Amino acid sequence: MAKRSSSTGGGSSLRDLPMSAIQRELARRARKVGTVQRRRDRLAAKLAKLDAQIAAMGGSIARMGRSGMKGTGMGARTRMTNSEGLAPMLHKVLSGATMGVSEAADAVQKAGYTTNAANFRTIVNACLLKHKNLFKKVSRGQYTAA
Repeated sequence: MAKRSSSTGGGSSLRDLPMSAIQRELARRARKVGTVQRRRDRLAAKLAKLDAQIAAMGGSIARMGRSGMKGTGMGARTRMTNSEGLAPMLHKVLSGATMGVSEAADAVQKAGYTTNAANFRTIVNACLLKHKNLFKKVSRGQYTAA
């Protein structure tokens, strides 16, 4: 079915409304502005308290800026920086020891390797498989430094 044009009926335009109705609508909206602003201020105060709690727990706060909920609202994710890469750090941890992938992942993080990865164990496993010159597979799931 073809789309109706706005001049052929269906909806009313501002031209068709009396000036008093337009003024009433503008006044109604102006009255609501204060209510919405007060609600926004209350929510901003709650958000400030939550930000303070997060900061007190050692977390970081991603800010969205003045644009509000534009995009995902997550902010830019910061990438962790380490003094050396994962492979050399794994090599140090595994030298003189035999560990499973989960143990190696925990040991590397305890040794100071920082990561945000939710699947860090998988990343460690891929690193162990990729660098065959640095790591030796002792048995199923067990690795040591070569």
